[in-house]
Amino acid sequence: MKWYLVASLLTILTSSQGILTTLSQTNGKYKYDYATIPFLAEVFKLIVSSVFLWRERKKSPPPKMTTDWKSVRLFPIPSVIYLIHNNVQFATLMYVDTSTYQIMGNLKIVTTGILFRLFLKKKLSNLQWMAIVLLAVGTTTSQVKGCGEASCDSLFSAPIQGYMLGILSACLSALAGVYTEFLMKKNNDSLYWQNLQLYTFGSIFNMARLVVDDFRGGFEKGPWWQRLFNGYSITTWLVVLNLGSTGLLVSWLMKYADNIVKVYSTSMAMLLTMVLSVFLFSFKPTLQLFLGIIVCMMSLHMYFAPPHMLVDIPPAIKSDPESLVNVPVDRKTDS
Repeated sequence: MKWYLVASLLTILTSSQGILTTLSQTNGKYKYDYATIPFLAEVFKLIVSSVFLWRERKKSPPPKMTTDWKSVRLFPIPSVIYLIHNNVQFATLMYVDTSTYQIMGNLKIVTTGILFRLFLKKKLSNLQWMAIVLLAVGTTTSQVKGCGEASCDSLFSAPIQGYMLGILSACLSALAGVYTEFLMKKNNDSLYWQNLQLYTFGSIFNMARLVVDDFRGGFEKGPWWQRLFNGYSITTWLVVLNLGSTGLLVSWLMKYADNIVKVYSTSMAMLLTMVLSVFLFSFKPTLQLFLGIIVCMMSLHMYFAPPHMLVDIPPAIKSDPESLVNVPVDRKTDS
């Protein structure tokens, strides 16, 4: 399968994620425990990967599967990074408002490029670096509200702790993605075997979060497995399937493409969500949104287009053989 088809599908699924989540609310509130969504999504990814691995093992030759503990022990690390990242997100929102947090979240575009270069030793051209910066500028522009609104001033009025935590959140998000790509590409193991390891630990960590929430709440609502599906509707199940499918597509891109492709897919998804919200939720489009879309499309073209499409290279001038003049060369002879 071509990477750009997977990236396009990821963009569509990611853009519909926020819309489905909003539609799953009742009177602006969740009737279900939102913490169960990531857990069930991890279980879904685990089941799908297990089925594909089982089918793959029936073929000849069988897929490569590294079972050495030195390799397996690396797979919980992304889950640990995401766990820390989620806690940093909540801490950041204590110091900044939602709009400022979303704008600062675009820093992960640049930090992904930097870590992509440092840890994976992938060289990017000057045009590609400019494209990555343009993508961050475009997504930020689309999120900036009109300066006549009160929220415009809040962007630069947050405490320094909020900005530091925002930068840390962007770095952790980029680190998790780059490290996952490193895991997926460090050997020729089956994609489904690698997914099986990732999602096993992901399920364990998400289940641990549900247990911790039970202890914090004093088991007032009962243990998590008794209320796992409470308040679920068809839309809620679509959110689970969407989140799980998105994760499977991301792992495919990590294996066969790279983090930058994923960053472009998710950034374009955010813009697509805004456009769809105009028709679904009476969202009023702004000039900033249109400018952001234009800048992001320019960035997309700059990063992925061949160099000859971006720079006008003058054609080589061919010399006329008849116009060439033979110049005699004096050879000095030794006396």
